[in-house]
Amino acid sequence: MRWLALALVIVTGILTSASASNAQKSSLPVIGFLTTASPASRGGEQLAAFHSGLREAGFIEGQNVKIEYRWASDDYSLLREMAKELVSLKVSVIVAAGGHVSAMAAHEATTEIPISFTTVTDPIAMGLVKNYNRPGTNATGTAGLTSELDPKRLQLLREIKTNTNVVGILVNPNRPGLGNQSSELEEAAERLKIRLDVQKGTNDREIENAFQAFQSDGVDGVLVTADPLFNNRRAQVLSLARSLPAIYQWREFVLGGGLMSYGPSITEAYHQAGANAGQMLKGTKPNDIPVVQPTKFMLAINRKTANQLGLTIPPDLLAVADELID
Repeated sequence: MRWLALALVIVTGILTSASASNAQKSSLPVIGFLTTASPASRGGEQLAAFHSGLREAGFIEGQNVKIEYRWASDDYSLLREMAKELVSLKVSVIVAAGGHVSAMAAHEATTEIPISFTTVTDPIAMGLVKNYNRPGTNATGTAGLTSELDPKRLQLLREIKTNTNVVGILVNPNRPGLGNQSSELEEAAERLKIRLDVQKGTNDREIENAFQAFQSDGVDGVLVTADPLFNNRRAQVLSLARSLPAIYQWREFVLGGGLMSYGPSITEAYHQAGANAGQMLKGTKPNDIPVVQPTKFMLAINRKTANQLGLTIPPDLLAVADELID
């Protein structure tokens, strides 16, 4: 009987401990991670940077915070319902990753839950914040300065291949503000005496068709415009562009074999999103977290790719490059 009583005590202790552990897990704060991407396209270095920012703020997934992931896999029509679902789950913070589309979906779904967004071009114009230093809403994050740099990218492409006369431009026609983006590129092209061959891509087939058009039209190079859609399809874009001099917004394209890139660091933006989310979990209001504007723009050049394309990188361009990849 004594052994039976002892066994009952041990079992009761185990059950109590397990129950306490489950209760602790269920009481963890929850972050809703809303993104335009898929786990395959954005589940690597960018997600790692987000977790790094969270860690620095003192939060580790599964230990003292839970994360509900919602991946739209480039189907932007899903984002609104996904955002509403996260709101219904009463998450503590929403991280809106992948640019303006996810940020706007989160913003439309709630004016109360704190939002940390990544790489949004002009968040003031989009109504996400009222001011960079004191956002004045339930949102804060990082400003993009991505599409605004496309004219500079066009110039850099001309510098690395001086006989460039026609440049293929890959655009996402569903991107808000595409009209302004296109006008700025046309003005830059006129200054540089370059003709633009604009092709649209919203899915795998259209992107493939766009590059086929570039080849048949005999373009001298390609500018892949700033858009999360193309970043999410990085492997496909790089494969299709392998025989053409091309410039991109993120250095990750160059690490994957692309010729060159110019822009801010996307991993830093995701790191900042994690850091912001951690601050919010600790009680800091979004209004007290300034929107971060990138101050450094990296020029990365893949010398191996340049050699394969038969290009000699001008000394002036080599001198100003932030990163040379062999």
